[in-house]
Amino acid sequence: MARETKALSEKLNFKKLKRLYIFALITIAITVLLSQLLIQHNIKSQLNDSRLINISGKQRMLSQKLAKEILILNSSSNKLNFNQEIAAVKKTLALWKFTHHALEKGNDSLKFPKEKSPEMIALYKDMQPNVAIIIKSTKKYLENSQILLKSPKDQQEVQTILDNIAIFLSKMNRIVEQYEHEALEKVTRQQNIEYLILSFTLLVLFLEFLFIFKPTNKKIELLISKLLTSEKRAIKLARDTEIISAIKENSVKELKSLNYAMENTLLYCRISPHGKIIHMGDKFAKLLQYNPSFDADKSFSKALTAVEKEQLDIDRIIADKQRSGWQGELKTTNRNGEPLWLDMSMIPVRIKKEELELLVICFNISIRKKAEIEIERLNRENTLEKINQHKIISSRIVENQENEQNRIAREIHDGIGQMLTGLKFSLESINLEDKEKSAQKIEYLKKLSLDIIKGVRTATFNLMPPELSDHGIVSSIAKLTLELTKLTGKNIQFYNKTEFDQRLDSLIEINIYRLTQEAINNAIKYAESSHIIVQLSHSNKILSITVDDNGKGFDVSSVEKKRNSESGMGLLFMKERVRYINGRAFINSIPGEGTRITFNIPI
Repeated sequence: MARETKALSEKLNFKKLKRLYIFALITIAITVLLSQLLIQHNIKSQLNDSRLINISGKQRMLSQKLAKEILILNSSSNKLNFNQEIAAVKKTLALWKFTHHALEKGNDSLKFPKEKSPEMIALYKDMQPNVAIIIKSTKKYLENSQILLKSPKDQQEVQTILDNIAIFLSKMNRIVEQYEHEALEKVTRQQNIEYLILSFTLLVLFLEFLFIFKPTNKKIELLISKLLTSEKRAIKLARDTEIISAIKENSVKELKSLNYAMENTLLYCRISPHGKIIHMGDKFAKLLQYNPSFDADKSFSKALTAVEKEQLDIDRIIADKQRSGWQGELKTTNRNGEPLWLDMSMIPVRIKKEELELLVICFNISIRKKAEIEIERLNRENTLEKINQHKIISSRIVENQENEQNRIAREIHDGIGQMLTGLKFSLESINLEDKEKSAQKIEYLKKLSLDIIKGVRTATFNLMPPELSDHGIVSSIAKLTLELTKLTGKNIQFYNKTEFDQRLDSLIEINIYRLTQEAINNAIKYAESSHIIVQLSHSNKILSITVDDNGKGFDVSSVEKKRNSESGMGLLFMKERVRYINGRAFINSIPGEGTRITFNIPI
């Protein structure tokens, strides 16, 4: 195989191939370089040509400007601007002369060429008499204008200037056309040269492909084919040896990986039926701080714990379960006196007919056990806190019921009761014989009766509004806001945004009514608000009631922490009541800006 490869390498003759490649690359590089130099020269030449054409056009503009300024000067009668107009004509004439001279003779600063084509020289020579006449006539006209002499000859000079400028413009047009013609010839010539260089480059590439790349490619393909054939033979000869070696190596790797995984990831140990340690994994040994070099007594129970009672329990489990195995959670105490919880499995393994071992596999569940204990403690504390809250709520509910009953009793006794007593005395004092006084007392009794009826209605409205049972929650809340507006003088508005008109369960309706009543009363009593807006909206599943006020607001988090205060208990009662009907309450308040309370109740 080596001889064949050497023979093919000699056939390829890499030195000759290297020389051919270098020659081809140098040829292509030279053609590209020449092309770039030619392109750059052409671009520079085109820039100069465009500048010449541009300045030639400007020269025509300057001649027209000169004629215009002379006409303005000739027709001017304002002596104040006379000197300025003469100066402008002189400035334009000087610039026109300088530009014409630069175009004709060349100029290094403006990069105008000094050498010109015969056609261009002839055109400039033909133009020269007209230029000389324009300069001479303009200077003579300016001299006469400065000494303030007006004569028919001046008009002749002006006409001479204008006639020659017209001739100058036509001849200048021919010069510009000649410049454009010469520039086009240069571009065409450059284009032809570029095509020639491109054709030469393509020819070089074709010759390289034909005489270098193609033969070399065939020889390299032949060499690669021979090498592949030799490689297949070598692979076939070594295949059996490699397969056996790979199987052996994989087996060793698997054993090493298994041993490493068991040592560093599992808490495992091999013990005898008498509880003596045969081998303990590295991770388990680090956890138990067990070192077989220093621990002469290789007892598994003593390695697990230093507490004698726990050691006896472990020895008893090993003695009882050495044949059937055991699985369970085991609490021990490590050498630092800290509790250690292990999820342990003891698996009996028979090594020989008469030899038995126990494979112990453990999982450290100390963190989980600590978490479970902590969760139990928190649950107990939470349960106690909820019981205490319910006790406080129950006592406050009873207290509120007593206060409400006392308030109703006072309203009936102090209000309705006194009006009824007054009604009784007024009826007894009527003297039918005195018709005038009787009529006055009857009118008074009518008014008193109306007040009694109003007081009875107010008391019954506070207990249970008739609109709630007759017409539902929407009508009762509308009536509530209207009555409270009249009684308190506050601006309380109610909006049924989604035109809700359904009837709900009576228990849900009364709780919604009481929640809304409590929210409005809090806004009146504590928030010191002047405007209160009650909005009702609903979807397919939720009825939402929002109470907004423009009062002084409060810090919700600080109030909720004060469970023993009146405001804190009020929020707690409100949330308990809405939770009772499976709803949720959301309280948002900003001190100094106002409060929004939202109740969401499933329907």
